[in-house]
Amino acid sequence: MTELRAIFGEDADHYDRHRPGYPDALFDRLPAGRVLEIGCGTGKATVPLAERGHRVVAVELSPAMAAVARRNLARFPGVEVVVGEFETWPLPAEPFDLVLAATAFHWLDPTIRTAKAAAALRPGGTLAIVSTHHVAGGTTDFFAEVQRCYERFDPSTPPDLRLTPAAEIPEDTTDFAGWFDPVEFHRYVWDRTYTAPEYLALLMTYSGHRALAPDRRAGLFACITAMIDGNGGRITKRFMTELAMGQRH
Repeated sequence: MTELRAIFGEDADHYDRHRPGYPDALFDRLPAGRVLEIGCGTGKATVPLAERGHRVVAVELSPAMAAVARRNLARFPGVEVVVGEFETWPLPAEPFDLVLAATAFHWLDPTIRTAKAAAALRPGGTLAIVSTHHVAGGTTDFFAEVQRCYERFDPSTPPDLRLTPAAEIPEDTTDFAGWFDPVEFHRYVWDRTYTAPEYLALLMTYSGHRALAPDRRAGLFACITAMIDGNGGRITKRFMTELAMGQRH
């Protein structure tokens, strides 16, 4: 997993152009104050935080991703982007009001991440974990049938894998256990339509696709392209963005 979490920096500009951000309403639910963002990437969540006046220290593993984030955040003097591994990064003396991890917390060492996030916060501070789920909906037939492409070219694909409806994904408080209570959840379901080139560009922002052997990835992408072209040249993908927030004891 350590190697996969570093793979995003291979083409930070591509990630910045093609990886979608997060619903605006999510950021309006976050408490105000001083923020520590874990794994800021190219600033997909950092920019909306800064636009709302938050003071942010953002820690990013990849120097290439951090460089793009600094470029995107250059107009915000209250934001600092630091290159480092959160698990070993020395916490500053001043505690934070909010620790935020947007599509990044699952990459951290589970034996360290929750306790260190708690240590970074003042008493009563908030840990906010944002996760993105690929859920059933949109062009449903395409997403069922495209699994044949994955089963053919990606040997790690479970047979008959299908997307789950958003309503059936359970709320999971595991990452808050022992340090944070109560935990509240807010969910945002949204669709985006893609042409074949746009969809392949999106897929290249995900670690599993980037990690495939080039010949397998080429075969997979050709298969996907043929299916999208056979669907009129466009497909609609459904996402669910989940915000989970817990208050430090």
